[in-house]
Amino acid sequence: MKKNRYALLTVDTEALPKRASGDHVKRLMWGEFEKGTAGIREMCSLGDDVGARHIFFVDMCGAYAYCEEVAKVIAWLDGAGQDVQLHAHPEYLPRSFWQEHGLEAARTHLDRCDDARAEFIITHFSKEMAAITGKKPRAFRAGSFRWNAGTIRALAKTGIALSFNNSMCAVRDGQCLHSLPTNLPYAWSNGVIEVPVTERHIVLPRMRDWWCRLQYPESRFLRYRPWWCSFLPFSVDRAAPLLVYLLHSWSLLCWDENGHAAYVDDRRIEGYRKLLKRIAKDYDIITTVELLDLLVSGKIAVSHTEDLSKAELPKGRA
Repeated sequence: MKKNRYALLTVDTEALPKRASGDHVKRLMWGEFEKGTAGIREMCSLGDDVGARHIFFVDMCGAYAYCEEVAKVIAWLDGAGQDVQLHAHPEYLPRSFWQEHGLEAARTHLDRCDDARAEFIITHFSKEMAAITGKKPRAFRAGSFRWNAGTIRALAKTGIALSFNNSMCAVRDGQCLHSLPTNLPYAWSNGVIEVPVTERHIVLPRMRDWWCRLQYPESRFLRYRPWWCSFLPFSVDRAAPLLVYLLHSWSLLCWDENGHAAYVDDRRIEGYRKLLKRIAKDYDIITTVELLDLLVSGKIAVSHTEDLSKAELPKGRA
């Protein structure tokens, strides 16, 4: 640690049904196609070039029919020294999953789950992940940033210290009930630490409350630029004390006319290589373990404590 500015490279690692015509894990996580490969291995290699590890939030729900293949992804990432954490899209779990566990079948996003179902989902898949890595997850991100107070209570009950769910973009899109317009960590009233994805409010003509995420591929509305470009609009520069990037396992791919991921060429790989070099030059790129250590030492401070009741699921919305 040398710069006192920190960046986290978070990767939602998922293989959702609509994003590929088949071979979902092979295409959407490993990024393997006949013409070339651009997936999690390539991300890890690019990170290695700058001495950085990614935080892979792995979803075991969206590709439940391929659970053995997802387990191999988790094992490979853990073996490669990456930071493997929990992600969940429970709305894709099949009816048979719920029946197997004696629960009423429901295709429900986490923002509509009551406390009991949220706790079951997080507990079940935490155990599945720990059985592969030998380590209990420390951090969680809900699928599509869909969450509520019950999600945060479930994290506390399962001993998961970090929530990566705060997003004003998600509030704007009706995907969650409550978030704060901040890029700084804060504490929930039950002790869970919230780590917001980096976003910025963008003022555009005829558009209200438009928020944009720091992500790759970079949006034209929000980019990480060299320090000497900090005067340009819609940019984030090295003065920001903490950056939380959002990527997906398919971020180095493109989309075809059917809305399916596809390998076209290496342009996105090379673009990400250049971006990582810029970030690593200005920031210490850290993992969840390092983040927790920095929080304990006070080198990264929580801004305040937020009352969890503000994110309660209204009665009748489950």
